[in-house]
Amino acid sequence: MPKAAMFNARIEGIGTAQAFRDASKSKRCLIPADGLHEWTISPADGKKDPWHIYQPGHAPFSFAGFWAYNSNLEITSCTIITEPAGDPIKQLHDRQPVILDPACYDAWLDPTTPKDGLKDTLSHDIDDRLQFNQVGREVNTTVVNKLPNDHPGLVGPFNPL
Repeated sequence: MPKAAMFNARIEGIGTAQAFRDASKSKRCLIPADGLHEWTISPADGKKDPWHIYQPGHAPFSFAGFWAYNSNLEITSCTIITEPAGDPIKQLHDRQPVILDPACYDAWLDPTTPKDGLKDTLSHDIDDRLQFNQVGREVNTTVVNKLPNDHPGLVGPFNPL
């Protein structure tokens, strides 16, 4: 078990990294979402600009991941598998989560899927269906009562004018 929490697992090491060797055999999971955010540095002021990444119509999708149970803390946690970014995300960042094609969900979750075939299963993604738009910077701030911002403007196109 890793000494520190590991939010992401690089696809390049999932079969060999000690932290994920056992998980890649039988503790695979799908992490549902309908979007994610990535940040770039603004050339205008050097601050971080958030981008919302999603499928048309905000259709749900799933990240490929691993789960683990920590009996000392009595918690179940998960980690998202990441890969080098493909089109169109590489315009924003050099890495991205593996967003698995629904046709491969069963193979990914099936513990009898051979370990040496996992990277092939993970290569079936939905990258070509993804879209993104810039959103307001308040996406990553809290309001006075310390609750996160939560309104449709945080996923809609940003118009600074």
